[in-house]
Amino acid sequence: MNNLIIMPVLWPLLTGIILIFFVKKIKLQRVIAFLSSLVGITIASLLVYHVHQEGVLTLALGSWKAPFGIIIVADMLAALLVLTTTIIGSAILVYSFNTIGKDREQFYYYSVFQFLLVGVSGAFLTGDIFNLFVFFEVMLMASYVLLVLGGTKAQLRESLKYIIVNVLSSAFFVITVAYLYSVTGTLNMAHLSERIAEGNSPAIISIIALSFLVVFGLKGAIFPLFFWLPGAYNAPPMPVIALFGALLTKVGIYSIFRTYTLIFYHDQSFTHTILAVLSLLTIIVGVIGAIAYWDVKKIIIYNIVIAVGVITYGISLMNEQAIAGSILYLIHDMLIKAALFLLVGIMIKVSGTSDLRKMGGLIHHYPYLAWAFFIAAISLAGIPPFSGFAGKLLILQGSVDSESFIGLAVILLSSLMVLYSVMKIFINGFWGKSDSNFVKPNVPVANLFIPSLTLVVISILYGVGTETILPFISQAVETILEPEIYINAVLKE
Repeated sequence: MNNLIIMPVLWPLLTGIILIFFVKKIKLQRVIAFLSSLVGITIASLLVYHVHQEGVLTLALGSWKAPFGIIIVADMLAALLVLTTTIIGSAILVYSFNTIGKDREQFYYYSVFQFLLVGVSGAFLTGDIFNLFVFFEVMLMASYVLLVLGGTKAQLRESLKYIIVNVLSSAFFVITVAYLYSVTGTLNMAHLSERIAEGNSPAIISIIALSFLVVFGLKGAIFPLFFWLPGAYNAPPMPVIALFGALLTKVGIYSIFRTYTLIFYHDQSFTHTILAVLSLLTIIVGVIGAIAYWDVKKIIIYNIVIAVGVITYGISLMNEQAIAGSILYLIHDMLIKAALFLLVGIMIKVSGTSDLRKMGGLIHHYPYLAWAFFIAAISLAGIPPFSGFAGKLLILQGSVDSESFIGLAVILLSSLMVLYSVMKIFINGFWGKSDSNFVKPNVPVANLFIPSLTLVVISILYGVGTETILPFISQAVETILEPEIYINAVLKE
């Protein structure tokens, strides 16, 4: 059954390769990609089930045992994120059928889409920090193509900035990995945890930990390294924005999650305090951006930054409540950000603008769209009983347990500002005087609404069914707070 672990990586890779041979047959590409996504969800669901039943699963590629070979590891955190990724990828894929355009579909859009999923799932499942870099690069190369595909002026301008930033980040990533290897003599994450726990060169390890925070913080958009995100995520078509907003920054967050709980947890008063400070600054800057703009895309984009700060702040606290809250909130944010971007995409399609000051009255023509957006908006703000509430509440409880009252205040105030920012979209975009000139009958609203609504419904079920999800979250938390569970599964197999 351990062979199942590699399937979330191999299946989209195989699908992407097959789709290359049918690049001019768009309808066939859509069918293959859709059927593949259903298989992908099944594979990811089975992976979650088996991890829940059997504990951490590992696979040594080429039969080279850890720490010498390439190890694929599925603990509950990785399995849940892979499942969330496949669900979101499927919804955005269906949304793409009616929005991405034939020009992009004929230039390997669906193949590159699958390759991006390969990189994301591989990053979640790798047990080797060098192969984390490899999967990062797979993901980034696919994102470069998706960002530039279509060749608009804005895309070309932002892609240049995006590529330069990520090339420099990747170079720094390799250098940092090399320093880590020179100090510890290993790159296997479980083995790294053991070596660092021995206490050799603690000062150097702390500096390396901060170097990794720079690398992952740049990819995850932590303050002050988020500067590239608003422009890059605003340029491509909406399905690509949704894919980036839901998945790419989350890989950076996951990398911080994994390294700062499994590898670099021995000097928390230094490393985790810096992470906490940067996280709170990230929330503050994100709030400023979210309430300042009148562009619907920019408002949701800056809400990505806010969520990054909330999740990483929970990681920095390193107690059971906060870690559980960060995992719950991470999954919630992936789902709800994808849903919001898809819903906003419909708003822009039917109104012909992304400027809230030029919208109004859409609820009179699209009431279901309006109320779906309203539910997604209050979920994002953490209003009970929706999906954002439980995770944020647990992070707040973790703040109280750690006596981090400044963080508690910042998160509470940010929740109000998040609510204000998304209600600004709801009030100005859907209410007010209707302008029939904005309503475009040739837009396939129903086809676009179905995948968007699917994600909203899943987020609702995730919120009201939190008690059902908690055993899985608790298993993930146990593995994170007790690294020996992960280490034994990898090294003592």
